[in-house]
Amino acid sequence: MPLLTSQKSLAEAYDTALLDLDGVVYRGADAVPHAADALRAAAEHGMRRAYVTNNASRTPEAVAEHLNELGVPATPAEVVTSAQAAARMAHACVGDGGRVLVIGGEGLMAAVQEVGLKPVASADDLPDIVVQGFSADLGWKDLAEATYAVRRGVTWIATNTDTTIPSARGIAPGNGTLVAAVRAASGAVPQVAGKPELPLHRESILRSGATRPLIVGDRLDTDIEGAVRGHTDSLLVFTGVTTPRDLLAAPADRRPSYLAEDLRGLLTSHVAPIRDGVSFVCARWSAAVVSEQLVLHGHGDKMDALRAMCAAVWEYGGPVDMEDALASLA
Repeated sequence: MPLLTSQKSLAEAYDTALLDLDGVVYRGADAVPHAADALRAAAEHGMRRAYVTNNASRTPEAVAEHLNELGVPATPAEVVTSAQAAARMAHACVGDGGRVLVIGGEGLMAAVQEVGLKPVASADDLPDIVVQGFSADLGWKDLAEATYAVRRGVTWIATNTDTTIPSARGIAPGNGTLVAAVRAASGAVPQVAGKPELPLHRESILRSGATRPLIVGDRLDTDIEGAVRGHTDSLLVFTGVTTPRDLLAAPADRRPSYLAEDLRGLLTSHVAPIRDGVSFVCARWSAAVVSEQLVLHGHGDKMDALRAMCAAVWEYGGPVDMEDALASLA
């Protein structure tokens, strides 16, 4: 997927930003610098927003409250969670009043009830379906109940399979780790609602009413891969986990449409690199792969340099020594 040009600001070119949260809007207990102001300015250009999260443990009300405490404008209606997407999937399978073994927290329980399903707490309650999402309070007994039901052939949906989550003390096991335990014990494979799978993408479009959405994220393996799968343009920001090295090495199904340091990228136009002989040029930078070495020349905005580098490396398609070029961006 090549980088794109937008002569308008992204806030004018797209009607809705589908925003990842951790690493894009906030980092841990703090808002990402410039995020709140950028989102307010984008709204003044007519861009709506949906906060789209794989985290199924919290309700939309709790997420919106947290965002407002950080100074980020948000309403519960603007929050879309993998729990909501999983609940819609479950309802499609079993219909109104279906019995759901809920393995998860408050957010998942609320989402299941919202669509008219009946939560149950035990495999002995003969559930029609199992839905599993993250909660820090889950234990062996919960995973055992899920396993008992799944081994009997009950359909199993996981809100997401992120193997880790950030915490105040570092990286901790995520829902994918807990799902893996049930998978190992049951031999079954769940359907998955969250990014990069498409159910959460569809839920975001449905709830936001977006007609020309832009996915905004910091992760190649969830946000950007989900955008590619959903044939939706995307903006990668560098306020989270992805580094320039990661981006240059990204396979075709994890390449964004636009790049920006942070959410202020919503407020600007974007220029894609163009070919000039063996080089790719973006603004005052040029990049080329020569004898398996990435060569970068120029000055100015480092995002323009990275755009040129991406075009050169992605077209080359083979192993490239990028060390000197990356050092010039440091």
